Amino acid sequence: HDGVLAALDILVRDGDGWKAYEVKSSTGVKEYHVNDAALQAHVIEGCGLPLADISIVHLNSSYVRQGSVEVQQLFSITSVKDAVLVERVDVPARIAALKQVLSLPEAPVIDIGPQCSSPFACDFMHHCWSHVPAVGSVFDLARAMGRDWELYRAGILLLKDIPERTPLTPAQRRQVEGAKHGTNTIDRAALGRWLKDLRHPLYHFDFETFMPAVPLFDGTRPYQQLPFQYSVHVQRTPGAVPEHHEFLADGSGDPREALTIALIQHLGEAGDVLAYNAPFEKRCLEELARDLPHHAPALERILARVKDLHTPFKAGWYVVPAMNGRTSIKVVLPALVPELGYADLAVQEGGTASLLFTQLVAGNYTGDVGQLRKDLLAYCGRDTYAMVKVLEEWSGLRRGDRRVKAPGVRTRFHSSAGGSPSGKKSPTHPGPRRKPEALPTFPERRTRSFAAFGPTKTTPLYACACTRTVPLLANAHFTTKRCACAVPSRCTR
Repeated sequence: HDGVLAALDILVRDGDGWKAYEVKSSTGVKEYHVNDAALQAHVIEGCGLPLADISIVHLNSSYVRQGSVEVQQLFSITSVKDAVLVERVDVPARIAALKQVLSLPEAPVIDIGPQCSSPFACDFMHHCWSHVPAVGSVFDLARAMGRDWELYRAGILLLKDIPERTPLTPAQRRQVEGAKHGTNTIDRAALGRWLKDLRHPLYHFDFETFMPAVPLFDGTRPYQQLPFQYSVHVQRTPGAVPEHHEFLADGSGDPREALTIALIQHLGEAGDVLAYNAPFEKRCLEELARDLPHHAPALERILARVKDLHTPFKAGWYVVPAMNGRTSIKVVLPALVPELGYADLAVQEGGTASLLFTQLVAGNYTGDVGQLRKDLLAYCGRDTYAMVKVLEEWSGLRRGDRRVKAPGVRTRFHSSAGGSPSGKKSPTHPGPRRKPEALPTFPERRTRSFAAFGPTKTTPLYACACTRTVPLLANAHFTTKRCACAVPSRCTR
């Protein structure tokens, strides 16, 4: 209608007249759904079909599968007719404005802003954001909550240029100090107390989950997190060589029963269970206890033993510039142990593991299943081995090993109790000096690879939403348009 095309999922006519339905994979109606529906209604009625109603069809998050999928219960239908009537008032003016932009000989000069990624990332971010560095900009500020845009609008682009008097949270201040001066911040006393409180044997533990939109198994809901894999590295005594145990479902059915039986055996009855960002693992354990009540007592005993290896990072007891204000294990591991990371793995992050296993369960995975299982096991095992290495680095620091001190980087050791564990004031560089060449160094810039798909090959350059064009990456599993950008929050592919 009037040069505007709108695509609709379902259009039906009943006794009340024409009714339009737009199907979404979400579990509720979003604001942008109403915007879309307003344009659809404008075009449909402009073509001479008056609408009696227009609705959003979305998944029902409270539906629990029992037996065959009940389609009428799986979906909810929410009328947005009233909201669309309000939104449609502005539609003609918006269309006219967009047509006017299309008629311009050059693109309009509009600065970047929150609109670049809301509600979705714009396909032209690689062009408009070309002046923003991939690492070290104010858009890397941790938990910015709009402060990044305030700084940018004030003419500040780089973290190192943020004025000293700028109001920042303690975590943000540590990040900015690291960017300005290359300063490590380590609270030896708080870290030491946390380490002392650990009870052996230690179980370094990690789940991998998948979330099918349409429930595959009885007792499950849309998008429920279903564990299908775990890895456990066990240290019986401090510093002991870890034992490794793992589980990976075969993809032929509901994995929870077999996984839970193996898990209870591998996690034992005593000692702390260490998880990284433990609320996720705890939630999975709680849902397993709810859905498998015959295993609930054992799972609840495990829950009582869970501790979070993320705590010292989140609390700011251990901060190094290479972390760039981030505390995920994918960032922490190469920052603390530069020779160990994820770049050598075919699967490098949880989203890829979940997607590949979902394909396997659905029966549409076309690659080598045996190799896929090896890749999934290697990835999950690396996560828990990373936890072992992080704890090893901290334990070495507690003994006086200054591995974290790299040439050209200041390390600020301090005590949350106001002094060193011995009661003496901690100097800037406590302990005997070591030769610089004896210390491992951190790379000036470590770019995390999000090409989590095995040995890669390059094809024609693809423009990422960061500041650079990067190769399209592919492997035997599938071709991906994910980039190798260090700022994943700004990647459009």
